[in-house]
Amino acid sequence: MTRSSLNRLHVDVKGLEVSFINGQEKTQVLFQVDFQLFENEILAIVGESGSGKSVTSKVLMGLLPAQNTSIYARKLQVLDKDVLSSDVDDWSRFRGSEISMIFQEPMSSLNPTQTCGKQAAEILKIHTKLNTASRKKTILDLFEKVKLPQPQVIYDKYPHEISGGQMQRVMIAMAIACKPKILIADEPTTALDVTVQKEIIALLKDLQQEYGMSIIFISHDLSLVRNIADRIIVMYQGKVVETNTALELFDNPQQQYTKALTAARPDVNQRLKRLPTIADFVNKKTQAGLQSPVERKILHDRLYSQQPLLQLRDVIKDYPLKKELFKSQQYYRAVDGVSLDLYPGESLGLVGESGCGKSTLGNMILGLLPATSGSIIYKGQDLAGWSSSQWRPLRKSIQIIFQDPFASLNPKLKIGDAIVEPMKRHGIGTSHRDRREKVEQLLMTVGLDPDFYDRYPHEFSGGQRQRIGIARAVALAPELIVCDESVSALDISVQAQVLNLLNQLKEEHGFTYIFISHDLAVVKYFCDRVAVMNQGKIEELQEADLLYHNPQKEYTKKLIAAVPSQ
Repeated sequence: MTRSSLNRLHVDVKGLEVSFINGQEKTQVLFQVDFQLFENEILAIVGESGSGKSVTSKVLMGLLPAQNTSIYARKLQVLDKDVLSSDVDDWSRFRGSEISMIFQEPMSSLNPTQTCGKQAAEILKIHTKLNTASRKKTILDLFEKVKLPQPQVIYDKYPHEISGGQMQRVMIAMAIACKPKILIADEPTTALDVTVQKEIIALLKDLQQEYGMSIIFISHDLSLVRNIADRIIVMYQGKVVETNTALELFDNPQQQYTKALTAARPDVNQRLKRLPTIADFVNKKTQAGLQSPVERKILHDRLYSQQPLLQLRDVIKDYPLKKELFKSQQYYRAVDGVSLDLYPGESLGLVGESGCGKSTLGNMILGLLPATSGSIIYKGQDLAGWSSSQWRPLRKSIQIIFQDPFASLNPKLKIGDAIVEPMKRHGIGTSHRDRREKVEQLLMTVGLDPDFYDRYPHEFSGGQRQRIGIARAVALAPELIVCDESVSALDISVQAQVLNLLNQLKEEHGFTYIFISHDLAVVKYFCDRVAVMNQGKIEELQEADLLYHNPQKEYTKKLIAAVPSQ
């Protein structure tokens, strides 16, 4: 689609500046932002956290609090409406009917006390004159249109009773209920499996064509928006650094930052020794070379000539279902007879869609869940059936890096104290001063300032908090680290930094990783071998490159086909 074919302007922004006011302090977050959105166009806005992309969308929706926000623009029009002169009543009529939004986290956006159908119908109650029966029929039709299974069943379910992908579809149905002319999708697929992500993107494209909507698609992933956008805006530190058609932006990026965003995502067609970061491009640092197949084979010959560090043999995890009267107890099998070996110094990937059993398996290896049956043999000892007191001395050797570092850190505890706490419990260090020195050294190792010791978790970015989580796991000098979706919520450039750090620590300390993820491109880059899980079973286990380029099972082929093209 060319710009000449996109005649009518739906959004026209010139010289947009936004500042947040806190008492006497004024912090500017947007600087002279210019962009346009045309009729029936999909415009992507990409950039890292803090680049200003979500703030820009909230300006268009009138969602920024007037009392502590300063907004200036030479021109700020949405569907010929002057945003700066609109009052609260204008916005309440306009928002939802003419311009609508799909938020990043559906679980936080949906009301947990109301059924999905009831809260979706509320939109129609506010903006239309339809009666109760007509509203329900309209919502059921929309649930079918967004490809929700059994719309009538979903209508009566609460958000926590459906999957993340289904919740996102409910949000989409709510957003398009009044057939808005503009739809803003703010990171709508960030935490979803690659297969669900692909389905949601295809769904949005279909709906855009059917309704003739204009869509603003906000993301931190350039590869993802390449498959959906007509044009792409790249934002950095509150400014627009580049705007072009999707084709031109990828084939001929003009700015160093755009080149860095493109290169920071693992390339599925070649194996770099180290991922390039934004700083590498800004500082024009020489890029790391490629790892040759011969180098990789030598590494793997050495790895797999050792005795396994961990052996799983026919591991099963059953959960009891609700007992029905006059019937025998039924069970749901989350992990179904898994057997595999993990070798010292190996990075083993566990991939699969939500509910496949990969996190359950990881939790059993960590001793956080008891296995129903089977053996979990670590360094010759079968851990299955061990009590918490038996596990206590082993906690030092087997650690975890969580997906959400903020949720796993105590908000009332300084980050230095959070790292010292497990060290003290396991007898690492001779005194508080000794432990503090070790932690300060560790903070430098993970790329943080030693002075951060006395700061609290809320004072850090997502990438910095993940480094703190890594420092806490590494502080105990473990042998095995389980990384449970530990980079899935990070910006592409921060993800590259964290993956490089994990590889560096592995080389320096000989760590062994179990890397749980739904992102096959990341797993292929980071892991030596990959185990694909499906419905509780190992569907396929193979060397990472071989699995990606020559998958044997249809399920694996489906996962790989869903990875955004480079």
